Formats: sequence, C-alpha cells, structure tokens
Amino acid sequence: MNFSLPKSVFRYMLLPLFLTISCKENQAQEQENVPKFTNALAEETSPYLLQHAHNPVNWRPWSQEALKEAENENKLVLVSIGYSSCHWCHVMENETFEDEAVAEIMNQNFINIKVDREERPDIDQVYMTALQLISGSGGWPLNVITLPNGKPLYGGTYHTKEQWTKVLTKISDLYNNDPKKAAEYSDMVTQGIADANVIEPAKNTDLLTKETLQTSLDRWKQNWDTKEGGDKGTQKFMIPTNLNFLLDYALLSTDGNVKAHVKNTLDKMASGGIYDHIGGGFYRYSTDAKWKVPHFEKMLYDNAQVLTLYSKAYQVFKKPEYKEIVLETIGFLEREMIHSSGGYYAAINADSDGVEGKFYVWQLEELKTILGADFELFASYYNIAPNTVWEDGNYVLHKLEEDLVFAKANSLDVQELKTLLNRWQEKLLSARDKRIRPSTDDKIITSWNALLIKGFVDAFKAFGEYEYLEKAISIYNSIQTNSYKEGILVHTYKEGSRQTEGFLEDYTYLADAVLELYGATMDTQYLTTAQKLTQKAESLFGDADSGMYRYTDSDKLIAKIIKTDDGVLPSPNAVMANTLFLLGHIDYNTAYTEKALHMLSAMVPAITEQASSYSKWNTLLLHSVYPFYEVAVVGKNAKQLIKELQQSYIANTLVIGTSSESDSPLFKDRYFSDGTYIYVCKNTSCKLPVETVADAMKQLRNF
Repeated sequence: MNFSLPKSVFRYMLLPLFLTISCKENQAQEQENVPKFTNALAEETSPYLLQHAHNPVNWRPWSQEALKEAENENKLVLVSIGYSSCHWCHVMENETFEDEAVAEIMNQNFINIKVDREERPDIDQVYMTALQLISGSGGWPLNVITLPNGKPLYGGTYHTKEQWTKVLTKISDLYNNDPKKAAEYSDMVTQGIADANVIEPAKNTDLLTKETLQTSLDRWKQNWDTKEGGDKGTQKFMIPTNLNFLLDYALLSTDGNVKAHVKNTLDKMASGGIYDHIGGGFYRYSTDAKWKVPHFEKMLYDNAQVLTLYSKAYQVFKKPEYKEIVLETIGFLEREMIHSSGGYYAAINADSDGVEGKFYVWQLEELKTILGADFELFASYYNIAPNTVWEDGNYVLHKLEEDLVFAKANSLDVQELKTLLNRWQEKLLSARDKRIRPSTDDKIITSWNALLIKGFVDAFKAFGEYEYLEKAISIYNSIQTNSYKEGILVHTYKEGSRQTEGFLEDYTYLADAVLELYGATMDTQYLTTAQKLTQKAESLFGDADSGMYRYTDSDKLIAKIIKTDDGVLPSPNAVMANTLFLLGHIDYNTAYTEKALHMLSAMVPAITEQASSYSKWNTLLLHSVYPFYEVAVVGKNAKQLIKELQQSYIANTLVIGTSSESDSPLFKDRYFSDGTYIYVCKNTSCKLPVETVADAMKQLRNF
C-alpha cells in the first residue's frame, strides 16, 4: 500500500532528530569551550589573576592560609608577581605556566601563589627588594621562591621554560638536601630587606641648605642626556616627578641650563614614539634612547602625572604643543579609560591578538590606502622612511621637527598643518578602532586616581576650563562612594571584588590631591578631608623608630617597608612630608612643618647621592631653602582672582582663598564686605593687601 505524508508532517517527524543532533553538537562545542584546568584564581576579580585562572598550575591568591598550608606540608612557596599589561608576564605564561610538565613540577613541590602587583604593591615591594639584593636588578614578572615562612630563597624575572625547570629543580633539591643552608641564606636576604628599610632619624635640620641642593644637582647633571633629553641610558622613562622638580628648580634658581634640559626632554617625549600621536596619551617607556619605540602598555599613573607636567610646562613656556598634549591625553582618558562611576581604569595592555603593539603600529601600504594623496606629506611629518621601519615592516609614528619648522619647510601656515593633522588623526583613529583592541585592566586604583585628580586640577589652572575641575571633582566623588568607608581607604575598587585596606600611597596621594581641589575651589570640605587623611595616615602608618611612615599597617609580611625613593610614582613618604609642610602653612601648624623638615633632613644623604630617585624630597628642599609664599585671597570675588593668579605658574607658592569670613589663620580678620583683597605672605609676615593680580605678582617678585 502506497501513501505519502504531507510535507509539514514530515518536517515535524524529523524535528526531534534535528534537535538531537543539534544538542549533541552544542554539547560538543560546550565541552570544547570548557577549560581543561581551573584553579583558585577563577574566584578573583583582578584581570591579571584571571588571566592565569586556567593554567595547569594550581595557583592561588596571596593569603595567610596558603602560607600556613606550606608550613603544614613543609613545602616551598613560589610567589609569581606581575600585572595585566606586562608583556613579558604574558610571554612567560604562554611558554611556561601553560606547560603541563612544568606545572606538574610546580604543583608537586611548591605552594604556588600569583600576585597582582597593582593590587598588592606591598608584597611586590618586599620581594622586589629581595630580587635586587639577590641579583642586583629587578623587573616583572617577578618570580620568588621562599621558605614556608615567606623568607626568599631565590629571585628572578622572566625565564624560558628550560631555565625555569632548572631553577625549580635546583632550589627544591637545595631545600630538601640542605635545609639548614637554605634557612641561613633566606635569613640573610630577609635581614638585607630589613636593613634596606632602615632610616636614621635626623637630629637637626642644619643640612637643609642651597649647598646641599646644588651638590645634589651637580651629581645628577653628569647623567643627563643633553641631546635626547632625560637621563642617559638605553631605555627612557618619563618620570614626571623629576621634570616637575627640575622645572621648579630652574625657575627659582634662574638656571637656564636646567630649564633648557627640561624643555628639550618635554619636546623629545612629545615628538617621540612614546607618545600616541593618533589616540593621545603616553606609553609606559621607550625601549631605546631616542624615545622612538615604546613598550606599548598605557598606564593611568603615567598619563595622570603627564597632565600635571605639561599643564605646568605650558604655563611656563606658553608652547601650544604642550596644551595639545594635555588635551589629547584627556581625550584618550575619556575615550578609553573612564568607568561609569567617575573613576578611571588602571591600564591598557601592550599586546593585542598576542602581538605587542599590534593595535598601534602601521604598515606602509595600509597608510597609503587610508591617507591617499596626503600620504607623502604625512610620511614626511611622521618620519616614515625605509630606515625608520621597526619590526616586520611596521612603523611607529614619531616626529623629527617642530610644527613651525615643518610648516615653513612645506609652505604651510600653522593652521593649515593643524587642519591636516586633525584629518589624519581622524582617519587613522577610525581605521585603528576596527582592529582587535588590547585588553583593559579595569581595576580602579585609589592612589592612581588621586594623581589624576591633581592632573585635572592642574589642567584647570593652566587653561581655565571648568570642565577639567568638574572631572577632578567627579573622581573625588567616585572615591568617596566606592573606596572610602568610615575614614578608611581601600586600594582598589572593582564591582564584586574583595576590597582590602589601602596603603600609605593611597592616603598621601589623595590628601595631596584634595589640597589641590581646595586651592582651586575654596571648598573647605576638601581641606577637612586632607586633614583627616593625614591624621589617619599618622595613626595607621607612623613609624616611631625612623620618623617616617610604613608602606602598610600590616605586620604579616617578612619585613616592614618604608618607601622613600621615587620611581614612576613619587615616594609616598615624600608626598606625606610635602603635605605636612603645606598643611602647616595653611593652619600655622608648626609641628607639621617641623615634622616635614626633619623627615627631609633624614633624606639628605640619599638626596645628594642619587637625586634622580629623590626628586619629591628635593621639591620640599626647594620649599625650605628658597622663600615660600602664602597668597591668601579674601572677599566675594576671591574665586575669580584665584583663577587669574593660577594662569601663571608660580613656584614655591601656596594660593588659597575664601569668599566669606573665616577663622582660618590666613584669612582671620581679613574679610571686608566692600572688596576682595590679596595678601602676599612669607612665614606669617604679609605685605599690605592689594586688589589686583598684577599688584600681587609684583609683590611676589619684590618681597
């Protein structure tokens, strides 16, 4: 019997079969997407830790429980420290930590701990000091092998798989075969860490002199790269703290050579490949001595400090390119690093699609296609030539000439060149946005955001645009909401994260930043916050033995850290001393100013020996050996007069004001309803009040 079913019925009969096949395919796909390994880092929120959550290594985050387990099992501890935008951290992970054979050795013989140095800079400080004692150098990834008690036995940075396997075997054998020798060595390194953090308190302030400052500068000058700017070396870091100090020194001492060196460095940085000429913002450092080829990660702390540096430089040199650097860097921050809460992310990775710098570099034919008839002029401006190619046919954009020189050589006026630059940037930024983007580390770090508050306030001072002041206030409000609970700061914020209490740098950088906000807004809530943060830092971190401040209030690490030197970030102790000095002048608190100067006196040996690592202290030394002025603006029009005063950069000067009566020492009995007056003072001695900025500037010049 022949019959046929309707096609619709046939489709429904086949549907279960299709569904069965589809489900099996989905299950297979899901199984393919399920990681083969998952460790305890999967419960973390740090992007760096999450990057390692599916390594075959049994990583776990830093905890006292992990160290206790090492003691119970008599195992060595392997502490591997890095950060999400670290190129060589990624390389070592891919080559070594993802290798199952290596992981087996690590899992059998060690308790393995991964640390995000940006979340736990205290741990990084301790073990970086150990590495420098052991090897004489440092860097990341920082890999330390310790005894179960946390005392370091071995320290190194990047290793190939073969090198790492040998290290693991050698150190494990030493521990198992000669535990006494291992303990003696680790005790010696730990004592070295403790010794490196011993600061002898100063008995007096007799060495706070111009001669001390001059000795410091003379030694430093010998290491200056007078051609390419910055310090001599095969790599170049910007170090805004250094350049800020040197610019202040040049202005106060009228040293033209120092001023020229600062300007040359600023120009070389701005024209080099370390600056992103298409998207704005600076990369972390240059891999060469000419600022040409960067390590392509972008850090918030660099770009925050750059806002301060170039805003101040614009006030001094009035160079339009410096303003452009500030505006383009702000554009980058607003486009790529801001969180909806008002805070800013920590960093952007150097790598995309597994290749360092791929997002930022350009192929020749690609540029020709995008720019068309403009290519030849573009290539001349950004030095695109056969002898400037970087790697694999890629070019890093950088300039050799200033805009005025280039425009004249190419028969353009400056505005025509500006129009062309805007057009090129727009085209290339659009093309770049189609590429695979590097990942963003979306932690919001309190201390780094505090630096950005200061950067925005300084941009407001230089350019008078209230939107920059509003951005600074927005960051402050974000910190107040997310990272400041019952008078206690947390170091990082991310939704869902287990927040830990902050470090000295969080309190000192934020106190410094809100003092800037107070100066710009006259709002006393910021002064009150600065006072509270300073008092809290005293109670949490004060170190009676040294007269300084510990990096952390915890005693759970193997040694206390007293961070006195600058690096890419200013010394938190130096920032604390500067804040005490300023609060002392605002409140006429002599205890604060004396404390600051005694802290500074203890640092004189280091300042004179290695000035490039102690510029924030040298800034305070400038305050001590050159006249320091307080400018108090009192009256209904105070805010406008302060804004006018701040258009010019005045070194060694505190400018604050009030539009109403106040009992604050600098304002007391100085308010009159019929006018606004400017009081120029030095050490509580004041000139007669004046009503115009021009008259106040004259008094400052002739005090």
